[in-house]
Amino acid sequence: MTKLASRATIPSMTDAARKILDDVLSLPEEDRVRIVTEVIASLDGPPDADWEATWLAELDRSVEDAKRAGETGTDWAEVRAELLAELRAG
Repeated sequence: MTKLASRATIPSMTDAARKILDDVLSLPEEDRVRIVTEVIASLDGPPDADWEATWLAELDRSVEDAKRAGETGTDWAEVRAELLAELRAG
């Protein structure tokens, strides 16, 4: 397991919260991503009724723009590896 955040960056925290954090950080990355997604969503308030349709339309527009420009994109595995390398170096 790779610890991505320093505990020193988290201000005072209850013992219960620290235990939860320790437990979450010990999980596989996929599980941590799901948990973080749910926690962030819980802070965001009720979903916008047309958010998904608007976002999908924007994605479709972006894909079409890229195709017209002849862009082929970069494989996600390559992008992810580069980002993780930058995070480790920084």
